[in-house]
Amino acid sequence: MTDKKTYDLVILGGGPAGYVAAIRASQLGLRTACVEKDNVGGICLNWGCIPTKALLKSAEVFHLISNVDKYGISAENIKFDIEKIIKRSRDVSKKLTKGVNYLLKKNKVDLIKGHGKIGGPNKLLVDQNNKVIELGANNIILATGARSRNLENIKSDGVNIWNYKHAMLPDKLPSSILVIGSGAIGVEFATFYNAFNVDVTIVELQNRILPVEDEEVSDFAKKIFKKSGIDIHCGSNIENFKINKSSISASIVSKENKISKEFDKVILAVGIQGNVEDIGLETVSKIKINKSHIEVDEFYRTGQDNIFAIGDVVGPPWLAHKAMHEAIICVEKIANIKNINPLDSSNIPGCTYSIPQIASIGLTESQAKVNGYDIKVGRFPFKANGKAIALGEEEGFIKTIFDSSTGELIGAHMIGTDVTELIQGYSIAKNIEATEEDLLHTIFPHPTLSEMMHESVLDAFGKTLHI
Repeated sequence: MTDKKTYDLVILGGGPAGYVAAIRASQLGLRTACVEKDNVGGICLNWGCIPTKALLKSAEVFHLISNVDKYGISAENIKFDIEKIIKRSRDVSKKLTKGVNYLLKKNKVDLIKGHGKIGGPNKLLVDQNNKVIELGANNIILATGARSRNLENIKSDGVNIWNYKHAMLPDKLPSSILVIGSGAIGVEFATFYNAFNVDVTIVELQNRILPVEDEEVSDFAKKIFKKSGIDIHCGSNIENFKINKSSISASIVSKENKISKEFDKVILAVGIQGNVEDIGLETVSKIKINKSHIEVDEFYRTGQDNIFAIGDVVGPPWLAHKAMHEAIICVEKIANIKNINPLDSSNIPGCTYSIPQIASIGLTESQAKVNGYDIKVGRFPFKANGKAIALGEEEGFIKTIFDSSTGELIGAHMIGTDVTELIQGYSIAKNIEATEEDLLHTIFPHPTLSEMMHESVLDAFGKTLHI
């Protein structure tokens, strides 16, 4: 049985890219449908950004209580309940997905549940068990997201080898975990489990952890993580991987040595691949796939007229805020809004919610040099900031990078408590093309962590006051 409806825009996928596109399209007067087979909110709200931050908040609180003596407070018999921690994370997720459902309804978006597939340039088919709905569409946006990648010889099974979904729902805490990959996902799960006294080992193929971050930040993070008890092996690979009856054995191999260890569980955090399978791409031959991601232009047009793609399915950086911004650009282009600016990827901030937190935007120091910039670099340590000292959070620094000829801010990199809340200041500065003069003459409140942002700029131009 087939029903048919017609829309100005049909969006396949209800994650951050999809639901934001749907809301904005409806605001612009387009009759809009959003097709989603699971819960709205995508990976971000259900299995990624939000519930992991709830888990990490529990880890942060437990870490703070465990070190409460330095604040003049005594606490004994500190305990945690992993079931309650997981439940709180899931409750946070449910609350937000409920909110997205409300927003779609409020904005008169038709949310259609089922598995969607392109049926042609202007047609999307939605399988609802034994019923197929045919949606006519003047335009289609593909926002199908991405999923964690497996290795050739190590694949997640939900029992011994976990992906991010499995790692969020442990029945009980393992005694030891091997985390393969040290990007934001790997580091955040390493932080969570380490905070609750699990023996954590990170293995990274590249020569440093957090390889997309500035090298100084990566080196500093490695020292802090190792100090907290995490065993880290960079420039290393996994060999002799074997699932035993009650453990997993593996050899960690680098140029210098080979170490054999056993683990209770393994977390795979080795990258992302786009969800391009089983969505009907074979019916529109002009859409091109590159390394599991859909190729698009600066306004997210595919090679097929009237079919667009946004979010994780079009490639890195795999960030919800990037996906949402792409959604706005794409929909406004479809609606023929004038003077739309393409997304500048150098203005996309990145955040890692480890202990300590990490945040960055723009070029690293090495990237700036490779790109031929003559640069000025400023740094300011947490240990010289009054608010950080008062908080008892003295580990970290802020680093800023400027084009010495124009004064343009081309990069900012932070590690320390709450830096994920500070980076937006530099995001605004980059977006409005502020120069060092604008930042030098900005008044930052005292006492705050944000003063370090000002001092880092001062340092880049030889004017720092408090070191």
